[in-house]
Amino acid sequence: MKKLYEDERIDYIAGTELRVIQSPAVFSFSIDAILLARFTYVPIQKGTILDLCTGNGVVPLVLSTRSKAKMIGVEIQERLFDMACRNGKMNELEHQLYFEHADLNELPNTIKKNSFDVVTCNPPYFETITEEERNKSLHLAIARHEIHCTLDDVIRTCSQYVRQKGKVTIVHRPERLSDIITLMKKYRIEPKRMQLVHPKAGKEANIVLIEGIKDGRSGLKCLPSLTVYSEDGEYTKEFKEVYIG
Repeated sequence: MKKLYEDERIDYIAGTELRVIQSPAVFSFSIDAILLARFTYVPIQKGTILDLCTGNGVVPLVLSTRSKAKMIGVEIQERLFDMACRNGKMNELEHQLYFEHADLNELPNTIKKNSFDVVTCNPPYFETITEEERNKSLHLAIARHEIHCTLDDVIRTCSQYVRQKGKVTIVHRPERLSDIITLMKKYRIEPKRMQLVHPKAGKEANIVLIEGIKDGRSGLKCLPSLTVYSEDGEYTKEFKEVYIG
């Protein structure tokens, strides 16, 4: 058993045998992160993957079930970085996953630019923050709000570190979609695949998954939308096939 703090617990990731340390007071992964890890195209046998805003490392953990590529997760919050490191060790993935405590705007020289086959990111969604949200939990505020990095920072950094013709995959809110596409094109990432996720049938989408290729040709494919819950409150068959695998 790895060391746990008082507010931490160990959960299983659906559809896997992976265990993950998390805390409702500090960070707990949501379906967004799992969907990002399922949506992303990855090299199967070899390659390199960079995950920005990695949190407790859940995206690299799930990606490790689909790829043997070496992965680096970057997290600015020391507590979450420590959690990610413990998650890698607990699942005996130290040979494949490495975590770096760093600001994505100032990555160390050991992380080489223009070198990754895939860059993924589940970034902070919200541009503004209230004083109440900041005071309630700074950990959660940093994870959810653009305190340390903006959407421009995220997409610029993705472009800097992915190799030419490599892939960048992001999960975000649909209301930021026009900003995401504009910034991708600004930083030479051509949007290629997109999928919207709806909480229930008839409800507006609340998640967008989008993948682009650095210096790729134009042409965006819109995949069929996913609906999370049926009318009886259970996961839909289509969602379970993606989320659980």
